[in-house]
Amino acid sequence: MAGVELIDVHKKFAETLALDNINLSIPEGLVLGLIGHNGAGKSTLFKLVLGLIAPTSGSIRVLGQVREPGRTPYELQVQIGYLPEVVVLYGQLTGREVMDYFGRLKGTSRGQRKQLLEKVGLGPVANKKVKTYSRGMRQRLGLAQALLGNPRLLVMDEPTTGLDPIAAEEFYDIIDTLRSEDVTIIWSSHVLSEIESRVDEVAVLLQGRLIATGTMDQIRQRIGLPVTIRLSGRFESVGEQVKAECARYGDVDVKDADHIEIRVADAKKIKAVAALAGIPSLTDIQVEPPSLEALYDHIVSEQNRSDRDA
Repeated sequence: MAGVELIDVHKKFAETLALDNINLSIPEGLVLGLIGHNGAGKSTLFKLVLGLIAPTSGSIRVLGQVREPGRTPYELQVQIGYLPEVVVLYGQLTGREVMDYFGRLKGTSRGQRKQLLEKVGLGPVANKKVKTYSRGMRQRLGLAQALLGNPRLLVMDEPTTGLDPIAAEEFYDIIDTLRSEDVTIIWSSHVLSEIESRVDEVAVLLQGRLIATGTMDQIRQRIGLPVTIRLSGRFESVGEQVKAECARYGDVDVKDADHIEIRVADAKKIKAVAALAGIPSLTDIQVEPPSLEALYDHIVSEQNRSDRDA
């Protein structure tokens, strides 16, 4: 069963087409990275999945049930968690009182509310008012409320905003745990390096259109950007010889006397590494596939070029 499925979904606001013919199936238990510029349609897609608005046409299924705003069964609604980009909570309430409020809406036990506050590191400040919390603390409280009731679907918009490095690592640990429990997760972020190794698949939205989907490996193979091979060593006395050898496999960028980069077609990387590993004075060799940021920039540039030529 798909955790979320959008079939031929269009959404218009007056004369603005926010989403254009979206077909997307997110298997149960999959972590999807949803990326796109501001205005690409991510927030609209979130609102449709959450049942806050209805599509102009097309259909949406969430956890096996058709999504109809205003007609969502309570049993479905409590299986969905949502963490918005900007967490706005009740400043005069304490963290514990916020969790009690949302916990009662979802029918959860006091024990789970307390456990979640501890899990996100807010146990020691649970009795302090939210207005005294830092932005990162409010973000952690927002995550705790999103996890109430052990949701089967978690929707997150820029979830690590305001988190310090330690809190961010703890957040990633929570995501790993949810993945092992087959929770479906839709995770939107502008920090592409953050989600690159932490999502199962990526979906790219541009001007309301879904222009690329798949795993990182699938998208890399489809686009065919070169990999980067980084060489380190003492090349000063054999610099030209090394540069000539590297140039047999791709474009060479000599960083300095001790560091060289070569951009190599993916199909040639194994042959290139085998040959370059024999270079005298080589101390290290690293192979780096194109990053999600590089892939995203290429996808958007190609789509914009195609739109201009159409």
